[in-house]
Amino acid sequence: MAQNSKRDDDRICRVLIRADDERLSPGKYWTRQEKRQWGCGLFCGGAMLYACRTVMPLCVVSLAKEFKWNKTESGTVLSSFFWGYTMTQFIGGYLSDRVGGEIVVPMAAAFWSIITFWTPQLVYISKDKQVTLNILVLSRVLLGIFQGFHYPSFTSIISRKVIEQERSLTYSFISSGSYLGTLFTGSLGSLLLDNYGWHSAFYFTGTCGIIWLLLLRYCLISREQDKYVVVSLADNVVAPGKTVPKDYTSVPWLTLSTKLAFWSLIVGHFCQNNAFFVLLSWMPTYFHESFPSAKGWVFNVVPWVVTIPSSIFSGWLADVMICKGYTVTFVRKFMETVALCGSAIFLMLIGYTSSFEASLFCLACAVACCGFHGSGILINPQDIAPKHAGSVFGIMNMAGAIPGFVGVYIAGNILEATKSWGAVFSQTAVVCIFGWIVYMVFGTGKVII
Repeated sequence: MAQNSKRDDDRICRVLIRADDERLSPGKYWTRQEKRQWGCGLFCGGAMLYACRTVMPLCVVSLAKEFKWNKTESGTVLSSFFWGYTMTQFIGGYLSDRVGGEIVVPMAAAFWSIITFWTPQLVYISKDKQVTLNILVLSRVLLGIFQGFHYPSFTSIISRKVIEQERSLTYSFISSGSYLGTLFTGSLGSLLLDNYGWHSAFYFTGTCGIIWLLLLRYCLISREQDKYVVVSLADNVVAPGKTVPKDYTSVPWLTLSTKLAFWSLIVGHFCQNNAFFVLLSWMPTYFHESFPSAKGWVFNVVPWVVTIPSSIFSGWLADVMICKGYTVTFVRKFMETVALCGSAIFLMLIGYTSSFEASLFCLACAVACCGFHGSGILINPQDIAPKHAGSVFGIMNMAGAIPGFVGVYIAGNILEATKSWGAVFSQTAVVCIFGWIVYMVFGTGKVII
């Protein structure tokens, strides 16, 4: 009886919070139906984003064979995406906080979908190996530039449209779309790669990205365009003699830069992304070389199948823990412990495995642990800077994108020098532990600006 009463109290508390928020700020938060619609739309967007991003790691072995690349050249192509990805993180968050992520997301998506679709045509512009490599590197940089707008934009959307008690689950659900996209590429992309060649994988994922963009434009954005214009005018027009609303003042970067919690966020995100990007970029190559007879659709699918439920579960668990009275700081650190320490443990274990099944299990668990990052550091900017979440996330993700080219490139060089996958995974695990220690000591879930 006591437990049922407590659950009823929690439900009543949520209803009163939502009702009070909507009374004070009518139309500020999504209704339950709008949250479902936009959640599904952005979930699919994350899937298409990662499908277009991961098609190159899927096909890099075939491309390397056709164009006679060594490991360093393959690593250059894989890592070049993140050279562009770092450039637009901050501007993506800033624009989304100012004009709305609903505007920024589809504009950027149009470019990264088209670039993906046209990649097979770009590689045959020249017959010179070096020119072909440079063209591919440039296309990957441009892909990164336009994809860099996505995560800061939807972070800004959620911080404005979802109440705090429901953000963890909403954010984790939308973020888990990235794992579906990787699964999508790993399964259907692998089948296309094996049966029709690497060109077909690029054409297919690029087309799917364009279809998603059109559906988002005409099913959600176009339908509510008038609503966005009205809300934008209401929020941004300032009457004579009035001050600019606090929500739209400049981000106090000087104050933020003095907070250790902000820097711990950057360090922790950097270290976790290093593990994720190394796995994302090199996992197909690892299995191709270590277990040549293994089926691509198996090792490109299994790790991402288990990561989708782990990501959604972490969001649900975080919201439940917060509603039960655990502090936001404790919840974020608990989730990040699973993400960073869990990934580190399973990465270290890979060096002691010799069978395909054991290696697949360890890598699947390592990637699944990464799913808890969405309820830890990834959502933390909305805790520490709720009115500037897009901008703060942009800075954090800019630093987090650096391992995409530095970490992936270094991994390629370590592999070239040592011929040891164990060395690659071990140094990645050490970086994870370092990030965990920093975030445990200095991280917080309290508002700091």
